[in-house]
Amino acid sequence: MDELALDLWEHPELGLHEERSSGRLRETLAEAGFEIERGVGGMPTAFVARYGAGDGPTIGILGEFDALPGLSQAVSTEREPIEAGAPGHGCGHNLFGTAGVGAAIAVARALDRGDVDERRSSGSQTQSDEATGEVRFYGCPAEETLVGKTFMARDGVFDDLDAAVTWHPSDHTAPQRGSSLALDSLSLRFEGESAHAAASPESGRSALDAVQLLNTGVEYMREHVPEEVRVHYNVQEGGSAPNVVPAEASVWYFVRAPTREGVERVTAWLREIADGAATMTRTEVSERYYTGCHRLVSNGVICDTFRENMAELDEIEFDEEERELAAELQETLPEGAIAESRSEFEPPHDDAAADAALYGTPMDAFDEGESGGGSTDVGEVSQLTPTAQFRATTWALGTPAHSWQAVVANGDFGRTALPYVAKLLAGSVFDLLTDEERLAAAHEEFEREVEGYENPLPDGTEPPFELTQ
Repeated sequence: MDELALDLWEHPELGLHEERSSGRLRETLAEAGFEIERGVGGMPTAFVARYGAGDGPTIGILGEFDALPGLSQAVSTEREPIEAGAPGHGCGHNLFGTAGVGAAIAVARALDRGDVDERRSSGSQTQSDEATGEVRFYGCPAEETLVGKTFMARDGVFDDLDAAVTWHPSDHTAPQRGSSLALDSLSLRFEGESAHAAASPESGRSALDAVQLLNTGVEYMREHVPEEVRVHYNVQEGGSAPNVVPAEASVWYFVRAPTREGVERVTAWLREIADGAATMTRTEVSERYYTGCHRLVSNGVICDTFRENMAELDEIEFDEEERELAAELQETLPEGAIAESRSEFEPPHDDAAADAALYGTPMDAFDEGESGGGSTDVGEVSQLTPTAQFRATTWALGTPAHSWQAVVANGDFGRTALPYVAKLLAGSVFDLLTDEERLAAAHEEFEREVEGYENPLPDGTEPPFELTQ
């Protein structure tokens, strides 16, 4: 796992183009005897790896492996790109996917040994002719653009799962009981008429004016949407030269809200503003819907399973050299970042972490009932089957995700957490495979919390490969 995670870190790839990273994970699983299905959801780097058979449950492990643009970084205590402008693993997906692969292989070995049958038969040494259960690893591309799992869900690859587990790198170790925001991602493109901006501006119709009017309208909309709603935009194309009226311009929007219905209401308003901007500028507007996702529904039964296994594993242990590097990285963090992170910890962990550069002691979840400001396409899986994730310490305390300091950790001491994470994932999958009452309780909770499912992708939507070219 250590070699695989480092290899992915040294060869970062953007979402939907992770050919090498996806290939390395597939090869590792194939060598362990997994059956591989490639290209699911219309994405060449997406795959499902299966192991097992029989009448038992099917438990999935979700894995990611995409990097972030512009975050190339050497293992250094200063901002030092390996290649200026190149991508880097600032969210730890080189660790994310690798630990999931290690866990899947461990469960496969337990199936082969008959451990699953033995546990399910309450200690009987009698083993069935075929393994009574299946473990799957889902190779999910493009999480950073919230694409992979939504398109995989549309393809039906999660439909027959009995439960799904996953994790995320972090600066602490705990189950995640909170939710996330649902999301729409779309681009609005305006087309006008080019003209000389000084000699004959009356002949032109500015697509950039339309983009600016749309963005201004959205700023006024903010006053009249719920406080939890988040709207962000980025101008993709705005013209070529000041003396040419821009005939084409586009803007990329994220719309987030606590519910899918809330997202759809705000997105509908956004579209009306875009139509108004087009009318005001006498341009034409078109839309490219990239992706969408539901909020995350964290399954409490699975979270409890994580916490039980964390207690058995105890803490993630780092050596003195790793702690020293982490402490040096902490000195480069924004003022107040460490204190802000510690402020979320409950006693006794808030005090115990006071002087820690790396705090690997597991703790109870502290986010139950809360909804974070971000989004994850894990939410899509959680609408289809009982799903939960946990955080594990891979970063210096206070480190923000998507930072160069996180890239350093993901390429260095973060890899020390891989055996712990793989054991925690594997042990939790084993519990779900073998404890019928536990799995039934997870399903009872799921039925209470989730009402129906409709994939957010409009008919005919294709994966947005162009976003990360």
